[in-house]
Amino acid sequence: MTANAQQWSVWSGSGGDFWAGNAARFDAGVAGYLPRFRENAAIGPGERVLDVGCGAGTTTLDAAAAAGAGGSAHGVDMSEALLSIARARATGSDRVSFAVADAQTDDLGAGGVDVVISRNGVMFFDDPAAAFANLHRALRPGGRIALQVWQPLAEQEWLTAVHRALEVPDPPADGPSPVSFGDPDRCRALLSGAGFGDIRIEGARSPMWLGSDVDEAATFQLDRVAAALAERPEPARRAAEDALRRVLAGHAGPDGVALDSAAWFIRAVRD
Repeated sequence: MTANAQQWSVWSGSGGDFWAGNAARFDAGVAGYLPRFRENAAIGPGERVLDVGCGAGTTTLDAAAAAGAGGSAHGVDMSEALLSIARARATGSDRVSFAVADAQTDDLGAGGVDVVISRNGVMFFDDPAAAFANLHRALRPGGRIALQVWQPLAEQEWLTAVHRALEVPDPPADGPSPVSFGDPDRCRALLSGAGFGDIRIEGARSPMWLGSDVDEAATFQLDRVAAALAERPEPARRAAEDALRRVLAGHAGPDGVALDSAAWFIRAVRD
């Protein structure tokens, strides 16, 4: 299988460090989707759960609570920085574990998992077909996979409005990126090709919270695209920042700054 060389470089380095520093912000940003994520996963007592791209462990810990005393949850991620937060959160629990791993290529066992879950963690595989084949192998026959991924870029105001203001490139739809699973037909084809059946895809919308005020939200977004702005002259960077602040100010309210987003909730069964 193809190694996720580029993704290892990103997530084990500056990318992982950035999201570790913004772990609480990300959880708050997508909190509106959590009830739907739980409903889609439908984790029951005693189930063994694998959380792919678990990040700082929020969904792993949530899964362990749903699985109860007879169940377990194991989270894998490429970022040691994120996993250090996850492990600290899980202190004292013997039903939760975490490991640095590549779900595309690493041996995740065979048939030992009841449910694979992932919240915005499967869109970055270099070879998604190989990754889903590997996850299929990890599941028991009749086990299921439950995913949350972003819909197409056009539905992500929190990305498009910011990128237009800053005049930075949008993420690609056909390569590892937040929106690479935006096409539901592609998702179906990948899952079907890996041996999954009873594939269901449903959409949902929720505001993406970016910060408690314009300054906080602007800092978050400027840090996120810092590499794209780094080579611009100082006047150009200041102009971009001013443009961003104007956009964010238009979406500020009593609860902070939030822009529209849309997600797919995918569920499939190992044949």
